[in-house]
Amino acid sequence: MQKRIGIYAGSFDPPTNGHLWMIRRGAAIFDELVVVLAVNPEKRGFLPPEQRRLLMETLLREMPAHVRMAEVPQGFLVDYARSVGATHLLRGIRNTVDFEYEKTMARMNARMEPEIETLFLVPPSELEEVSSTLVRGFIGQPGWERWVRACVPSCVYESVSSLANKEK
Repeated sequence: MQKRIGIYAGSFDPPTNGHLWMIRRGAAIFDELVVVLAVNPEKRGFLPPEQRRLLMETLLREMPAHVRMAEVPQGFLVDYARSVGATHLLRGIRNTVDFEYEKTMARMNARMEPEIETLFLVPPSELEEVSSTLVRGFIGQPGWERWVRACVPSCVYESVSSLANKEK
């Protein structure tokens, strides 16, 4: 039987509890899970790339040994996936907007590399609306700390809080 290698990619800016849920589920599904810290040229970064990398390394220390991190700053994710022998791309779908985007990406990836399948997971309802964009939008609003703390792991909250306090 072929080893199932999954790729879970994101900009993780900042990493959220939703990302952790996806990584834990991916760890349970795949023989090996590669968490890819990707650079999305369409997104303006909030946390510096080095800080995101350090946060992800910290979070992945709590994961099983078959979960590892990689960085793919440029190029197509599906090309990277092929280069490491991946069998699947793991993607999360929180709503219909995510579904439409991810469906398009899955079809394009399938055209580029038909052997790599995209697997969609739907998070539990308490994580349905949690996104890095939402978290970034909270920062600076009155009482933001309470809402951000609820959406991200504690080490991420500390990092975000420190950055927000420096910008005051």
